[in-house]
Amino acid sequence: MALKNSSKSSTIGVVGVGSFGTAIANMLAEKSKVMVYARKPEVVDEINTQSSAQGKALHASIQGTFDPETLCKECNILFFMVPSSGFQEVARKFAPFLHPYHLVIHGTKGLCLNLPEGQTLDTVKKIKRSQILTMSEVIQQETVAVRVGCLAGPNLARELSKGQPAATVIASKYNEVIMEGQRLLRSDKFQVYGNSDIIGVELSGVLKNIIAIASGALAGLGLGENARGLLISRGMVEMAHLSNALGGSLKSVIGLAGIGDLVATCNSVDSRNFTVGYRLAKGESLTEIQASMEEVAEGVNTVKIIKGFLEAADLRAPITENLYRVLFEDLEIEEALQFLMKYPFNVDVDFV
Repeated sequence: MALKNSSKSSTIGVVGVGSFGTAIANMLAEKSKVMVYARKPEVVDEINTQSSAQGKALHASIQGTFDPETLCKECNILFFMVPSSGFQEVARKFAPFLHPYHLVIHGTKGLCLNLPEGQTLDTVKKIKRSQILTMSEVIQQETVAVRVGCLAGPNLARELSKGQPAATVIASKYNEVIMEGQRLLRSDKFQVYGNSDIIGVELSGVLKNIIAIASGALAGLGLGENARGLLISRGMVEMAHLSNALGGSLKSVIGLAGIGDLVATCNSVDSRNFTVGYRLAKGESLTEIQASMEEVAEGVNTVKIIKGFLEAADLRAPITENLYRVLFEDLEIEEALQFLMKYPFNVDVDFV
């Protein structure tokens, strides 16, 4: 099949109208015609009649559709902005209508599992790297899309929606994906960097969510900035080792998608992962917290997956391991903190 030139298509597609998807759609609409996909017909009706999605304001020019075929026909460039829990399902829904000429950029900071029939995350103890899929790997496994990219960085949706200054990274093996992403999103208030290490950038965005939950817990306990500085720096070391073990490079972890996003989410009440940790420390159960949250805190699932990977790879990651025990084995946060304070770290930086 002959490749179409994606830059000739004037309409840009956005799949998903959560807070981040809505913010990105509005930013794209400043320069381009935008069509968004939502599952529910009533949400699409709201988009087309009220220029809002589930109460979140949308640029007046944005159109909505609940038909994947329409979106794929109208748009050669698609931004996938759906939670990891539903990502595989959405990719499969779009697969019949995606072609090699489509350019797909996702903004999901989570992981999927590729497990044998009948197995789930709750039934497996050990998880190999080959069973863990980043979102770009899901797109490539489920569709014929070739030119795939990832959007990551300190991009808290509430700040983006207010037009506050921010930056992001577009990561892809294909320079064209990076350049198109920059062309479409870059503005006076939004800087867009490029990175060829897509796996490293995806992993950075995923792993920092673990540390953000722990940071929220520190805040919930009323502990100070010294403790948070300790957590962020030790979390950075843990992210570097885990990313390396999972196939990412160090340069992505110490870049905007790693340390940049880590600092933002470890200090923000707007971060869903921070909020989970904060509420846990205030005495709420994980079940209560998740039931009352409108959108998914990806870090909870990530902790479970990484714990399974650590078991299979025979690796240690003390923050992740202790957070797992807090979330799923009823370990008191104070006890986990005591354990971490006594953990025998002898060297400050051991990954450079």
